Amino acid sequence: MTTTDSRPVLRFDDAAGQALYGAIYAAALENLLGINTVPYGEVYARSGLMDPAVGMVRAGGGYEQPWTRDATINSWNATSLLAPALAANTLWAVVEKDAAGKLVVQQDSQQWDQVAWAVGAWHHYLVTGDRDFLQSAYDVVTNTLGIREQAAVFGLDARYGLFTGPSFFNDGVSGFPAPTADAEESRGSESTSYPDVVSAMYLSTNALYYAAYARAADMADALGRPADGHRAKAAAIKQAINQYFWNPSTGSYNYELTADGKPGAYQEGTGLAFTLLFGIADAAQADSVIANAQRMTWGMPDTFPHWDRYSAAEPGRHNAIVWPLVQGLWAKALAKHGAVESFATETRLLAELVRDSGGFWEIYDGETGAVEGGYQGATGVLKRRWDSQPDQTWSATAFIDMMHTGLFGMTFDDQGLTFAPTLPPGWGDVTLTGIRYRDAVLTVTLHGTGTTIQTFTLDGTERTDHAVPSSLHGHHAIDITLG
Repeated sequence: MTTTDSRPVLRFDDAAGQALYGAIYAAALENLLGINTVPYGEVYARSGLMDPAVGMVRAGGGYEQPWTRDATINSWNATSLLAPALAANTLWAVVEKDAAGKLVVQQDSQQWDQVAWAVGAWHHYLVTGDRDFLQSAYDVVTNTLGIREQAAVFGLDARYGLFTGPSFFNDGVSGFPAPTADAEESRGSESTSYPDVVSAMYLSTNALYYAAYARAADMADALGRPADGHRAKAAAIKQAINQYFWNPSTGSYNYELTADGKPGAYQEGTGLAFTLLFGIADAAQADSVIANAQRMTWGMPDTFPHWDRYSAAEPGRHNAIVWPLVQGLWAKALAKHGAVESFATETRLLAELVRDSGGFWEIYDGETGAVEGGYQGATGVLKRRWDSQPDQTWSATAFIDMMHTGLFGMTFDDQGLTFAPTLPPGWGDVTLTGIRYRDAVLTVTLHGTGTTIQTFTLDGTERTDHAVPSSLHGHHAIDITLG
């Protein structure tokens, strides 16, 4: 097995910042590129596109598989930039060929959110410029969307123009309120055992369908291939999300729409993050979502508030509890919309959770900050307390992304890498050394505070576009002053 394990170094001039954020960043890199980078496995080579000489990224210390959502999130958060070959192999590890030989995202038991793969694949192309990857990725995305459009289960409900099935990563019944999940959780822990969950529509999943169609259209444009109506389908889902999920009385998006059209005015952290990240919310809605978001002591929860069958003493595994995965997506969204103080808070909380617990755990208690797997029924027995798994990869890549996308404001397009930093007050000067972007190795230094760039220089020459071109080669220094 070979990997590209050339790690950047993050340095804070402020000693306290270095002791917290700098140290956690280094630990996160070790989690991703050391602990959770595993050898190529033949069992995952169903696409025919994996490189046997390159490893892949597993989901974490408690999960040996890469899994579709984990492969996507980890590539999007960090791996595509830090180790492109490793990211590509991980993305291909969750792709297979159907009976006709067409490439599709793996058709496992959790198909409702498999279109998330499109987001990671498009980001991978923007970071790497790998057109061979893009050619195959476009086939995967369009073939998979075609399956989902025709599916009788986890398919399109034409009455609302929305896709059915559970919310993004909430494969457990604890992520859903009664009566979707009865008070005894009598059908067990799997959310798909409950017909009301299967037939309902959820915010995060439909936000991902919007993004998948939009990314498919972007891929088609980049390749010069027919768009096949992807852009129009994306627009229709965006309109349906705003029609059926936006709640003027709460100033935010609802979590749920049941099959009979009843709204569930609850909060889903990942869903809110996606509405901001994918541009589903307009500027006024985005401001309102951020202002009205309900957070717990230790950060943005998965779903909120506690369902009646759970409590602060016994939180649900997918309910009012903190997953670093969600914190990372929320922080990315906050930084994108210039919410400096909120971004700083969410980032600090995750850093402190990791420091105080001694690692990147899967889940934490939202009120105490303790490592907590949460409660969820299994085979009809309520109050089974689950474990929070150690060395969870997407917990580590969430923090890496807080630094790359949040603090340094890295965004990628066909033309290059643009910086739009979010530097909170009191963090002082920060330098990221040895960050690789295509054929360039960059050292990036931030001065000042806030989100407004006063000066941006590349090797001493000022650039008003705040970007470096994709054609850049060799070692270069970027200096950014914020005011």
